[in-house]
Amino acid sequence: MLSLLVRIFIKHPDAFKDNTVREQYGILTGALGIGLNIFLFLLKLFAGLITKSVAVTADAVNNLSDAGSSLLTIIGFKLSSKKPDREHPFGHGRFEYITGLVVSIFILLMGIELFKSSVKSIIHPQPVTKNLLTIFILIISIGIKIYMYFYNHSTAKKIASAAMDATAKDSLSDTISTFVVLASFAASYFTDFKFDGIAGLFVALFIIYSGYTAAKETIEPLLGSAPKKEFVNDIEKEVLQHKPIAGIHDLVVHDYGPGRRFISLHAEVPGDGNIFDLHDIIDNVEYTLSKKFGCEAVIHMDPIDLNNKELGNLKHLVLAEIKHINSDFTIHDFRMVPGRTHTNLIFDVVKPSTCTAPDETIKKEIIDRVHTICPVYHCVVNIDQAYV
Repeated sequence: MLSLLVRIFIKHPDAFKDNTVREQYGILTGALGIGLNIFLFLLKLFAGLITKSVAVTADAVNNLSDAGSSLLTIIGFKLSSKKPDREHPFGHGRFEYITGLVVSIFILLMGIELFKSSVKSIIHPQPVTKNLLTIFILIISIGIKIYMYFYNHSTAKKIASAAMDATAKDSLSDTISTFVVLASFAASYFTDFKFDGIAGLFVALFIIYSGYTAAKETIEPLLGSAPKKEFVNDIEKEVLQHKPIAGIHDLVVHDYGPGRRFISLHAEVPGDGNIFDLHDIIDNVEYTLSKKFGCEAVIHMDPIDLNNKELGNLKHLVLAEIKHINSDFTIHDFRMVPGRTHTNLIFDVVKPSTCTAPDETIKKEIIDRVHTICPVYHCVVNIDQAYV
């Protein structure tokens, strides 16, 4: 069904990084989600009323909340697709994350209310009317929800949408919870034990868990989560393909929503190179990164002495000592300034986010260790925080 609608309503369905196409996918899948969830809500509400089943009614209300979530997703895609303006020069892409968070909170609140109803049903159980039509409705519901999971998950991967991925996971949790309701309802044919309240409780807990995980995944990009390792490696690989760039460091990725990433980095270039030629190379790298990764790139040139063997050997010795402190430490911008009484070794040390030692403690240990190489070496160390 979705494939047919895509062919009808989206002119360039393969241009997944285009903001207009992303918006069209979001609105189309959201509208389909509203229609299917309202259809399931009406079916299950009818089944819940005629059977007096708390679990079936709870599952029906859950589908109604899913329809509301799909509506919020459409609103989120519309708002996030707005062009940058004076007040928001980086665009409105994070609206999509905010929408995902609102959907998650909505799911959590619904789960809590269903939890209360289920507990009451366990304490004061009511007889459930057996009905084969209800079993048939629940089976249809499972099939539709499986279909919804696959098309939401597939579309979320194509357009890199956190909000749609949250919707896909919610559909999967609905599939499992509806199966539990089906199992409890079918069990009523073989025993008088009141499974209905227990099944409703399980559905409520599953909904709460689904809301929690979806909220966690949408909060992370809002807070500024680190970029994926594969993305960082791809950036580094692409930059180093442009000679004579010898290395990169201080890579920072800013995420302002899907398709709105800004990256900055320092590129190590030969200190004796022609500044105009190097600047031209850096411009080409920035252009390549923007086209290949759909981002804005800013690169700072760091000149290094590639021909000084003494400096290179000394850098390796210093790095080996620093690795004894923490094997994940790296160094860059290594310079040597000889003097009459001592030699300054000037460099930056990048510590990983897992390192909790104070900067001053790290500096002191580095100075002490470098003194073991040669007492006349005086370290001027700057501690950098890794952002990737």
